[in-house]
Parts: sequence; structure tokens; C-alpha cells
Amino acid sequence: MSQAPDLLAQQFTTPGLSFEAGVGGLTRVKVRTADASGELYLQGAHVTAWQPSGHDPVLWLSRESNYEKGKPIRGGVPICFPWFGPSASDPSAPAHGSARIIEWEFVKADATAGGGIAIQLQTIIAPFHLRFGVEFGRELKMTLETSLPSEHSGPEKFEDALHTYFAVGDVRHVLIHGLEDADYIDKMDNAQIKPASELPIEFSAETDRVYFDTLSTCLLADKQRQRTITVGKSGSKSTVIWNPWINKSIRMPDFGDNEWPEMVCIETANVGKNAIELLPGESHSTTALISVDAVD
Repeated sequence: MSQAPDLLAQQFTTPGLSFEAGVGGLTRVKVRTADASGELYLQGAHVTAWQPSGHDPVLWLSRESNYEKGKPIRGGVPICFPWFGPSASDPSAPAHGSARIIEWEFVKADATAGGGIAIQLQTIIAPFHLRFGVEFGRELKMTLETSLPSEHSGPEKFEDALHTYFAVGDVRHVLIHGLEDADYIDKMDNAQIKPASELPIEFSAETDRVYFDTLSTCLLADKQRQRTITVGKSGSKSTVIWNPWINKSIRMPDFGDNEWPEMVCIETANVGKNAIELLPGESHSTTALISVDAVD
């Protein structure tokens, strides 16, 4: 089935939903209701915008991002699957897996009882069948469902992450609460495992941490933007926190040299020791639920 914007518009007619050729000619889905606006690219099933009415944009996108077939978009919510980071078995394989660089199939769209729009997409990354649901409303709910067909010969493992980039006033003046009691892998210190800090997370240098065995909700307190972003989750035992700071930003061609203060990643994940194993016929859902509140 063709995924051309005009044909999608004929098939899916939910009020507030539209389709267009986005940046680079990639098919973009747009949502606009009384409660929120949002955008999603079929390439990567990639959420690139969400803004509840009365609030500033919540997600961050790099002004240097690629919008090319087969290349990941920098910012928004990339889907990392079936591995996180480099492939353990194939160094030439795409970083974070192929889910974020292939075109997904648009399956359905429905108005929600809360005044938003729920979208569902699907794809196959052998041997897994994937469905990705996004609800754009006063909250942003994203669910990645991974299933292993019953006829498959045996168990399979995967890693996943909803690699969410949040827009902030200045990362040097934000706090992340909720991971005070979790141990973490510090990728900036030879991947050493470090004990729980008992303190909220602050940023004063490049930060790349995988917090494991944690089901906790995170609160991103942004003093400059006078708001708190809440990142709840289910089906996720890892949370990744990332900011590239100065030097890594310069090394990344799809990330502006001076953009690092504008963003921070709080990633809803199952990685490393928290990777998921499915038996044939089983499925797993990883869900992130994001909301924003103004504070004085």
C-alpha cells in the first residue's frame, strides 16, 4: 500500500489529522486539536513535535538534522530497536538499530475521549513484529509493542528505547528528579557502575548514563522555562540520561555546535541487563507518558 500523503489523506479522515510532504520530501503526519498539536514522520515512526495548548513546544529538534531517506532525524523521539548504541555482533550495522531509519506503515487514527488523536503504525524487523501507538493530547503517550510470532523457532532478545529529546531553557539550570535511588552505568567514566547518588541530576559536563532496574517516574524541573515535565513509564526498567555538551556537539554533523544547552534526553528504555527476552507467541509493551505543568 502506498504511503503517499494524498492517498493517506483519502483513507484516514479523522478531524484534526493531516498528511503532507515534510522536510526532505519525507511523509509527515500532523495533528492539531483544541488540546494539542503534534507531528510524526513515517520514517522511523518518529515523533518530531508535541505541544499542549497553552504551553511552549516540549520536544527538541536540531536545526542541523538530516531529513533524508535512511538517515535518522536528530531530536524528537527516535525509536531505538532492536539494539541500543552499536550492534554487539556487527560494527557496521546502524547505531541504535534499524527502526529509526525505515518507513513504517500507517495503520489507523482515532479521536480519543480526551480530545486528542491516537495514531498507530507498524513494521516488521525480523523476527519481531512491531506496533507503535502515539496519543497526541494534553499528554503524550507512546507505546512500542514488540511481539514474536508463535511459529518462531525459539526465544529472542532485544533492546528498545523511546529516545526522547526535551527542549529546555538551559541544561545548566535544570534538575531531574526520580533517579536518586538508582544505580547507573557512567559511560563518561569507562562504563563504570556507580551507586545511587541520592541527589537529583544536575549538568555541568557531557553526561551519558544508563540507570538500570528502575521503574521510576522522572520530573524535569526547568527553572528558565518555568515548567516541570513529567516522564512516566511502564514496561521499562532502564532510563537513559544524555546531554552531549560542547565537544561532542562539535563532532556530530547533524547537531548544531551551540545547541547543547537547549536539550536533554530522558529515555524510556530496556537496555543492557534489562534487555527483554520473548518466547514465541509473547509480546512486550514499553510505554512513556509525558505531561507538562507550568510552575512559578
